[in-house]
Amino acid sequence: MRVRFGAATDIGRARGRNEDSYLVHEPLFAVADGMGGHRGGDVASSLAVAALRRAAESGNASWSLLIEEFQEANREVFERGNDQAELHGMGTTLTAVFLMDAEARIAHVGDSRAYLLRDGSLHLLTEDHTLVERMVQAGKLTRTEARHHPQRSILTRALGVEEDLPVDEVTLPLLAGDRLLLCTDGLTSMIDEDAIRDLLLGEPNSQAACEGLIDAANKAGGDDNITVVLLDVEEVAQAPTGQADTTTLTGAASEDRPNVFAKPQGKGGAAAEKPARRGPIRWRRPVAWGGAVLLVLLAGFFGVRTYAGHQWYVGDADGQVAIYNGIPSEIVGFKLSHVEEVTDLQTVQAERLQPWKGLESGITASSFQDAQAIVDQIRLDIGALGSS
Repeated sequence: MRVRFGAATDIGRARGRNEDSYLVHEPLFAVADGMGGHRGGDVASSLAVAALRRAAESGNASWSLLIEEFQEANREVFERGNDQAELHGMGTTLTAVFLMDAEARIAHVGDSRAYLLRDGSLHLLTEDHTLVERMVQAGKLTRTEARHHPQRSILTRALGVEEDLPVDEVTLPLLAGDRLLLCTDGLTSMIDEDAIRDLLLGEPNSQAACEGLIDAANKAGGDDNITVVLLDVEEVAQAPTGQADTTTLTGAASEDRPNVFAKPQGKGGAAAEKPARRGPIRWRRPVAWGGAVLLVLLAGFFGVRTYAGHQWYVGDADGQVAIYNGIPSEIVGFKLSHVEEVTDLQTVQAERLQPWKGLESGITASSFQDAQAIVDQIRLDIGALGSS
């Protein structure tokens, strides 16, 4: 069995630079989408991909090494952001696939995605670590509403934001004819999954399919950087030699096509076993459970507060357009944001314009500088409205 691949990245039509990075180095493939002020985003994604490249180039790449490199990349990005003021708050998504013995093992953090196209159906293999995804799972939003929600880009987990990094892990048996797609949200925020499936079904060439996906995202608006890596699984009698675009896999795929669309596993790659039940001392149980719940709530609260400190958005402050640091949410009465700068622009004027009707809910920005750019655009649009 072998894997033929294609890869492409594009700045899109709305961004000033490309903060995405990708890795194609058998048997390891990855995409990363950086975030942060100044050049923080591209620094973060480049550091993450470089860490994985070291593992691939070491010659003894393994699944355990890949997970170690995820943690090492997290430390590098976190420490660089703390050491250099202009990079403070940077982070990145990272979604990687490691090929071994007719299996794909996927490690994932953030809202870049991994998909499997099998027998004409497209399956999402990863879970977005976003605030909006949590709202969908809680039944507060539909998938359609989530796709257009103003906070859809707010991450709840990213590499380089905190010292401890949980990594989702998925193991997928590969079959001849499978197509594995890794992509940043510059693709999935522009075109829906039906369009992605149709494009993959209509273009058999790996590289041409990648370029077609990017072209479709740009035609739909190209609001963000777009990066795609596509792996095509082929079965051959003997793996060819001397070809730079193939990865040879040993072993054979299962013919009974097991269910591979399970929930991501936690650290270590295996579902945790249930602990043996003990006979509790009953008078202590309410106290123990109460303490445990309190600890969980406190840990979650401070974790969210830490994450929120790295986020920005443009919103309303008593009728004026303002830049906020944090996220427009509350936990048990505690606000997760504060006003960083109030402008002289009136919210009611901005919301007369279609692009800024979501201002009261908050318009997500990747950095303070990005938020300032949004304010500048609002100012220009209000000026244009007044002169028309």
